[in-house]
Amino acid sequence: MFSLSGKVPGYLLGKYQMGVTVVFTLLFAIIFLLIVPPFPDNTFCIISAALLLASRLLLYKIGKKTAPTYLGYIIWCLVEALLISLLYTFGFQKQFQLPVFGMTLAKMVFVLAPPHIMSALYFSMQEKDNVIRLMNYGNVVTDETFTAQNSQKITLFDNNGVMKLSVSAYNLYFIESDDNYIKVWYRDNNGTMKQYMLRCKLKTVEESFADSDLVRCHRQYIVNMAHVAMLYRLKDSYELRLDIEGMDPIPVTKTYESNVLSRFNSR
Repeated sequence: MFSLSGKVPGYLLGKYQMGVTVVFTLLFAIIFLLIVPPFPDNTFCIISAALLLASRLLLYKIGKKTAPTYLGYIIWCLVEALLISLLYTFGFQKQFQLPVFGMTLAKMVFVLAPPHIMSALYFSMQEKDNVIRLMNYGNVVTDETFTAQNSQKITLFDNNGVMKLSVSAYNLYFIESDDNYIKVWYRDNNGTMKQYMLRCKLKTVEESFADSDLVRCHRQYIVNMAHVAMLYRLKDSYELRLDIEGMDPIPVTKTYESNVLSRFNSR
């Protein structure tokens, strides 16, 4: 259920999405200006576009650290309209006039709101998580000999239900978040380390495999505890070292520290 206190999805805060939103807004504004020209000066349009671009870049940087709430995002958009209206009222008028400011603000809200809403709807429709499942093949009648290591399979399906990847749960080493995608790192039958990328949220993976050996240890990582060779204590945190030669350690953040320690000690 939609809530103003909920977090804005990451797929609306990506660099590409922000760029498309700005371009779409500018195109919409140009069309609007041709129909109802509210401003006498092209310089104002250029400065407003620069201000909007700077605002979106700042929002992108903030969103990389912590996603704003829907309410915060709406307020941010309203502040953009307010700043541009103040810029016009004070910078392009000889004196401040409340009616002019009010009319300018109303027009700016109309210019900014539709493209923001339409681009959000477009990216929401475009964003469809692949289905990820943990399937148990131990009870399947087959001529293949299953072991404890390969009786469970991690399967990845696309939005049409077509299987894209099926790998033994034991052969999956870790999953790494990369913006709106995840990278699944696994060994193939030849023992070669490979990666498979798909559009998905790490949160979806975490919820799908809650009862498996896959454990969230960082906002960017989920690891297979079966391949953790060492839990190394740093000054203020921990890091996991997997049984893969040459692989960089995977950090453990405070948020997931207790769960990782518990799962490591219970092996």
